[in-house]
Amino acid sequence: MEISVRKATAGDYNALCELFDEIDALHRDHLPHIFQKPGGAARDPEYYAGLIADEDVALLVAEAGGQPVGFVHALVRDAPAMPIFVPRRYAIVDGILVKSGFQDHGIGGILMDKMQAWAISKGATSVELNVYEFNRPAISFYEGLGYQTLSRKMSKELNIEFGDGA
Repeated sequence: MEISVRKATAGDYNALCELFDEIDALHRDHLPHIFQKPGGAARDPEYYAGLIADEDVALLVAEAGGQPVGFVHALVRDAPAMPIFVPRRYAIVDGILVKSGFQDHGIGGILMDKMQAWAISKGATSVELNVYEFNRPAISFYEGLGYQTLSRKMSKELNIEFGDGA
């Protein structure tokens, strides 16, 4: 299978919304108290236009047979200008998806390689990402690429009947 990766364009909006919806559905299914189905498209047209216009954002599309089959969305950031932080520029992977039926063909690795090359071109010295604990396949994928746990985000649902808020 021949895979090519390129920057997303305005013409990719509908196809990418379908891909965004696939990853959003995974999150909605596992974390319905956090994620919900939007009333319209998976991403607002103005939000999407902002992504593809921003020089500090990479929205890369993987194609097979001329059809989008995956994407990676990343951005670069600088560490806060505070004495405690070492000055650095790093990339953050906001999302990645390979369409069902196209997984396990190396497309995710190709997308991550292209994203890393983009990040290096932007002066980034590392890549960070967030992955939910329920998503064991994604965790294994990232570990296979050499990613390690840097921190742990924890959450607790509150029983609203427990207290009076005072």
